[in-house]
Amino acid sequence: MQIEPVWIVLAVVLVIVELWAINRVRKSAGKGSNKGVWIIAIVFVPLFGLIAWALAGPKHVTQD
Repeated sequence: MQIEPVWIVLAVVLVIVELWAINRVRKSAGKGSNKGVWIIAIVFVPLFGLIAWALAGPKHVTQD
């Protein structure tokens, strides 16, 4: 059985996007419990968790 290179590339991209999203959640202004729920959703349900976080997740607050 041979794994196609495209699946490896997609998996690597998904992991990179997950790490970026977890970092954004960690730095967001929100309650710790909410952050924990989002991180768990992103890690254990990767694609759905990322989509849900992108649509309704904690927003990053820029400091002026």
